[in-house]
Amino acid sequence: MLVIELIYQKSLIEVDKYLEEHRAWLEEAYQQGLLLASGPKQPREGGIIIALMDKETARQWITADPFYQHHLAEYKITEFQAVKYCTELANKVK
Repeated sequence: MLVIELIYQKSLIEVDKYLEEHRAWLEEAYQQGLLLASGPKQPREGGIIIALMDKETARQWITADPFYQHHLAEYKITEFQAVKYCTELANKVK
């Protein structure tokens, strides 16, 4: 399981130009069962994605993000082992 932190490198005006494309990219991963949650940080200086994939897969997946392609965000990937979780995640967490 991963926490992927996005840190915006450009203004929100620039980020917002690609927000719908970014959300479509996320939606594809949700449809594949790769994501648990995502959303903007508060204050809105980036975002958080909670993903069900390994680090190498995440690195490759990120390259398709419009925010990555347009140099709008930096990505920090933190891998962790979930040892306690809600029952809804029991079949997803290994």
